Amino acid sequence: MKTILIVANNKPKSQEIEQAIIDKIQGTSLRLVEADQTPDFIITIGGDGTLLSAFHQYQRFINDSRFIGIHTGHLGFYTDWRPNELDILMDELMQTDGASVSYPLVEIELTDIYDRKTTLLGLNECVIRSQSGTMVIDVLVKDYFLETFRGDGLCISTPTGSTGLNKSLGGAIIHPRIEALQLTEIAGINNRVYRTVMSPMLIPKDEWICLNIQDQHSNPLIQVDHLYFDHIALKSVKTRIAKESIHFAQFRHTHFWDRVEDAFLGNKNTHQIEDFS
Repeated sequence: MKTILIVANNKPKSQEIEQAIIDKIQGTSLRLVEADQTPDFIITIGGDGTLLSAFHQYQRFINDSRFIGIHTGHLGFYTDWRPNELDILMDELMQTDGASVSYPLVEIELTDIYDRKTTLLGLNECVIRSQSGTMVIDVLVKDYFLETFRGDGLCISTPTGSTGLNKSLGGAIIHPRIEALQLTEIAGINNRVYRTVMSPMLIPKDEWICLNIQDQHSNPLIQVDHLYFDHIALKSVKTRIAKESIHFAQFRHTHFWDRVEDAFLGNKNTHQIEDFS
């Protein structure tokens, strides 16, 4: 018997769809579980923000559960199903063989001035920003010193996160099959005195990025996806491609480039459904 956990936002349409799924599950081989039980599938109803929230809330399940996103707005980067396709979704859930599509995650290790460490996982990006004034950060790649950055902050994104803040900062869109992190600057200072690479950089999965904060009293803001941390007296931030991945059910998956076209161009009215692994 396959088990399902449903996560819906509080909008009326999403709540309506959640109840419809609950009704359709009755009398089938599918079973709903509570939040303290490991599900085979985590179905999110809303948008990409709802799926991000579910990912962070139920990270303990990511090795065993597959995500399915139902969008109640426009097509998102993580939400493949429409509300009028619930019957098809139920059939697929009962027949699926367990195949999945996996996306890389970013592992973030925060070290404070007392050498206490906190480890987090991100689906889209990790951002370090100044809350006041200019940040001064030594950037190391695989423990090799690269540059001293001065500016508003830095963004480290995953391939799927490359279409978010990273893109608005001038970064490249990266296909999810490329397991790499991308580092982009936020309003970096470059003149005759201070210099940085000034270009987005891709870091392979067997290397890491370490950001050493030079002003221990700058109280930077750390953002991991939609979560904010501003109470940590940071000394350094270390990021790498995580050992864990997020898994999506493979029986319906919108091709990555169709997602990009829909999000940024909108030239097509239909979308080819295709999976990639």
